[in-house]
Amino acid sequence: MILYNVTINIHESVHDQWMRWMQEKHIKDVLATGKFSSARMVKVLIEEEMGGTTYSIQYTTDSKETLQKYYDEDAPRLREEGHRLFGDKMLAFRTELELISDH
Repeated sequence: MILYNVTINIHESVHDQWMRWMQEKHIKDVLATGKFSSARMVKVLIEEEMGGTTYSIQYTTDSKETLQKYYDEDAPRLREEGHRLFGDKMLAFRTELELISDH
């Protein structure tokens, strides 16, 4: 199992708008690609020196191949929407994780 982790720091001036967009639209759009079985959104509890609030969104997929299909077929369009709406008020970085075990 592969976790596609997107960590996002969002500026306070657009926080509420961004949160609505993430929960009502963006996460649903990512899941609608059919390439992920679930998503989890968590708040990072460490205060950032740069300000804003940081969240981690973890999407679960079955393989690196499926994740690569997402990158090739869907990611540019979905990332562009966030950039268009929030510009430099949203800073994101992405990490690929392999699940070793659940306990």
